[in-house]
Amino acid sequence: MTINKNFIIYTLLSISFLMISPYIFEDYGMRILNNIFIFIILAASYNLINGVTGQFSLEPNGFVAIGAYVTAICLLSEDLKWDLYQLEDPAPWVLALNTSLVPALLLSGVIAAFVAVCLAAPVFRVRGDYLAIVTLGFGFIIKVIAINQPEITNGSIGLNEIPSLINIYWTGGLAILTVIIMLNIVHSKYGRAMKAVRDDEDAASAIGINTFKIKTLAFGTSAFFEGIGGGLLAILLTTISPDLFTFFLTFQLLIIIVLGGLGSMTGAIIGTILVIGGSEWLRFLDGPMNIFGFQTDAHPGLRMVVFSVILILVMLFAREGIMGKKELSDIFKFKGKKK
Repeated sequence: MTINKNFIIYTLLSISFLMISPYIFEDYGMRILNNIFIFIILAASYNLINGVTGQFSLEPNGFVAIGAYVTAICLLSEDLKWDLYQLEDPAPWVLALNTSLVPALLLSGVIAAFVAVCLAAPVFRVRGDYLAIVTLGFGFIIKVIAINQPEITNGSIGLNEIPSLINIYWTGGLAILTVIIMLNIVHSKYGRAMKAVRDDEDAASAIGINTFKIKTLAFGTSAFFEGIGGGLLAILLTTISPDLFTFFLTFQLLIIIVLGGLGSMTGAIIGTILVIGGSEWLRFLDGPMNIFGFQTDAHPGLRMVVFSVILILVMLFAREGIMGKKELSDIFKFKGKKK
């Protein structure tokens, strides 16, 4: 693990913010903060395959859906499943599957990673735009399965009454842990190989890098954390349905990592705060406003117009994203010797 003074300081600052956040924010603010932390997990993991490894993949909504459904099925009791499943009776193994929170999240990540590794062989036979189309299809397949397998997912009705077992320390702690793991992967020999694949896959293969192995490793790792993020999202919302995991979710994550800077974990965090937090902060624009004593009418949708204009301006003046490929430690360095 990469441990230096910068790493320790930024980690301590993040933990300190996490500890005092319940005393700063009210319930609504805490819910937004929970959402931001979950999307940091999703964005950081998506950035590993798309930004660091350079594989234009559009699959996150599929793995997030897998994680959400596995977690929900694990946490719902047998009696509650009999009450919730209305289209068909739940499958026997669905009834038998009941775990506590940690095993449920781990199982969500493991199953998502397993599916990713199985998909790697056909998916990485193509590159670039073709890879994007193949992975985009995976997300649609997962949604169709969720709709047409009511004995597992309760079909289009979805699952609700999912126990709300997490708080800000769970989401924030897992977000910090995810970023630490991602940064250590990026700065490891595997991370350097991922960057080599991103910069020139043919050249990387020529110097002896097993590009398929590296891409599969990045794909599986990314899917593992996307599965855990999906599980946290299901618990936070306490209800899920196939419509929650459309391509819009992937598109939202793509905006986040491009805005923050492809390949930068700090950029993924900043992008998440701006996109998830900023869009909520601008919500006041949809309602009536008092501007210097002049009362305006409500303009539903104005928030998204202003938000889109801000995104366009940011991308015009920061073509490689806000952070580019840099991390916060590249800009603000604390003097000290590495341990």
